[in-house]
Amino acid sequence: MADPTSSFVPPVAASARTGAHRIVVVGGGAGGLELATRLGDTLGRSGRAHVTLIEKSRSHFWKPHLHEIAAGSIDLHVHATDYLAQSHWHGFRYRVGEMVGLDRARRRVLVSPVLDDDGAPVTQPYEREYDTLVVAVGSQTNDFGTPGVAEHAIALETPAQAQRFHRRLVNACLRAHMQDAPLSPRQLQVAIIGAGATGVELAAELHKATRTLVSYNLERIDPERDIRIHLIEAGPRILPALPERIAGSAHELLAGLGVRVHTGARVTAVNAEGVVLDGGTLLPAELVVWAAGVKAPAFLAKLDGLETTRLNQLVVGPTLQTTLDPAVFAIGDCAAAPWLGREGVTVPPRAQAAHQQASHLVAQLRRRLDGKPLKPWRYRDFGSLVSLGEYSTVGNLMGALVGGNLWVEGLFAKAMYRSLYTMHQVALHGWWKTSLGSASRALTRSTGPRVKLH
Repeated sequence: MADPTSSFVPPVAASARTGAHRIVVVGGGAGGLELATRLGDTLGRSGRAHVTLIEKSRSHFWKPHLHEIAAGSIDLHVHATDYLAQSHWHGFRYRVGEMVGLDRARRRVLVSPVLDDDGAPVTQPYEREYDTLVVAVGSQTNDFGTPGVAEHAIALETPAQAQRFHRRLVNACLRAHMQDAPLSPRQLQVAIIGAGATGVELAAELHKATRTLVSYNLERIDPERDIRIHLIEAGPRILPALPERIAGSAHELLAGLGVRVHTGARVTAVNAEGVVLDGGTLLPAELVVWAAGVKAPAFLAKLDGLETTRLNQLVVGPTLQTTLDPAVFAIGDCAAAPWLGREGVTVPPRAQAAHQQASHLVAQLRRRLDGKPLKPWRYRDFGSLVSLGEYSTVGNLMGALVGGNLWVEGLFAKAMYRSLYTMHQVALHGWWKTSLGSASRALTRSTGPRVKLH
């Protein structure tokens, strides 16, 4: 029997039904969908593996752009990728459902039933057999048990939540425009809790989007007087995970736009009137977004004995295999992967890490099927970019190509930021389809309103 902690595992017996190695990828985010697509194009089409993607959503949207859905800057349906169509085109199988458990002894993924909007069952609970399992279920916001968050705040974890926030934003503007009474203290006040990349990018995007929205004949609203955006951070500065120079540039730009930046301000509760800060101060707000803290889904902490961190991440070794089961891999935000070369440090939860891990596993799973030892994954930090909407983009690029560390801002930085999404699209669709899609979206945008109005 193979050593369970070894990266070398003999090829697992193929499925009796398909005659091919069964690879199951759970989670259709950036890393999971890229991995399933590339495995389907190679191992799936050649018949060497039967590749299945299990995902509870019906379509994929690149998570770093959710703040643009919330602001109405882009239309979800124009940018979403349908999982069924993607699986048909790229040689893998898509099965709708949400993983809730794991039976490692029988090598089966346990999937909960899927219900429609009326509560009627779409699927019954089912199990999916695997020879190799890759968990890529991403992360979610961590409200740290703060009272009132679930009832009065919206997290931007899914396209549905981002759309919900945008509808509330449009309704708030329509309500304020139509009413005869003066605005109440909380009306048209937006509080964003958490000044990481999501919170900062949302603040800048909302500043532009709200002004565009009221320009469509909502003339009774004066955005400079009536609309206030508050960005709240418990730490001493915004963008705490990024270099201080990036944070300083972003803070200066936001302040110049009139965004109220509150640092060193810990939120103790959220209620119907707004946000309560440490010390009891109430910050009135009609719309509250919770963008503070990240953790992996709670079910991972009880995943048949696999080792996890306090944030529910699956602990993996250099080969991205979980520490207690070499047949189970984890990538993306739900994995605590070692940053080789930095003792005791794990790779940060970023889209670029998930993209690199997916690319690495495509080659390594071929080696696994051939019975060869797996090579370790080394994270390459290419820097960090933060989009401040149409106003600017700031960040740094790292690596030999730019000679170490290059600070960038403005048009060049914006082009580099957009290239990250382009790379993701190319990984899913190839250069030709990505180019046609980009041209089509540009044409559509030039003939429609600059912001989504419903």
